[in-house]
Amino acid sequence: MIEKRFKSLDEQIKILEYKGLVIKDERYAKDILLRENYFFLNGYRHLFIISEDDRRYIEGTTFEELYSMFLFDRKLRNILFKNLLVIENNLKSITSYQLSKKYGYKEKDYLREKNFTTDPERRRQVRDLISKMKRQIRINGREHSATLHYANNYGYIPLWILVKVLSFGIVCEMYSILKPEDQKAISDVYHIDSTTLMTYLPILANYRNLCAHEDILYDNRTQKYIDDTIFHRVLDIEKKDGEYIYGKNDLYALIIIMKDMLRKDEFTNMIIEIEHIVDELSHNLHTIRVDKVLDKMGFPPNWNDIKNIERSYINEEVE
Repeated sequence: MIEKRFKSLDEQIKILEYKGLVIKDERYAKDILLRENYFFLNGYRHLFIISEDDRRYIEGTTFEELYSMFLFDRKLRNILFKNLLVIENNLKSITSYQLSKKYGYKEKDYLREKNFTTDPERRRQVRDLISKMKRQIRINGREHSATLHYANNYGYIPLWILVKVLSFGIVCEMYSILKPEDQKAISDVYHIDSTTLMTYLPILANYRNLCAHEDILYDNRTQKYIDDTIFHRVLDIEKKDGEYIYGKNDLYALIIIMKDMLRKDEFTNMIIEIEHIVDELSHNLHTIRVDKVLDKMGFPPNWNDIKNIERSYINEEVE
């Protein structure tokens, strides 16, 4: 096994220059490398190299271009993350409302096994999830003012309060083991079917965690694929071998999911914000076109037209 040894900022600069990256201001580059980490910045090099066989930078590529791509991805993460948190809060609120209305507001009522799926093959998962939720009550219930207030003053924590301390992953898992009629009651709020929501949730959780941990976002691909949607058809997304080439397990698939789950104004504002940072990146790129970045993201050429597709139009198409 080859050992990776520590490299000073001067050595990092020399490596980048050896690979063909133009560094106009060495002091500036060193400051960025120190603050942002060579390894993470270098993760964006693939857009700027000649090929996977010839891993030198395209002639004329500057350090500023590489850093612009790094900053673009950070801004994109921030935009998507704040909207993913909106979806997370909405899902928690809707789920807690539907279940509390039907099963009660005390743990002894809403955490009963009989409230979940009766599928015998999933009984263990139901028990495990109930245990996780009870553990969250024990561990985190005393760390948040709202849960602590209910525990101290009422002796129980309602589900609409408990969801505050539950991870998005746990709430997504809880949805997957609800009774079909309860799944439907929740998915109906979004005007989508429960099977579709079941597909969406793990993808949302994956991107939520990716954004929270500052991982590279723009070219991420998920293991799960979303089904073909009306958006694929209305946008006339290109197909290859009968399959849409964009919006299936890429970042645009997430955009499609968020179109279904955010309010119209929230989604429109999100797209406008993304348009702004795409224009900013386009201005900062010189050796490659921004279209190359959008393609890696899984964004079709008319990607932002999705904000103009009205749900009333979709309903007409379905009918």
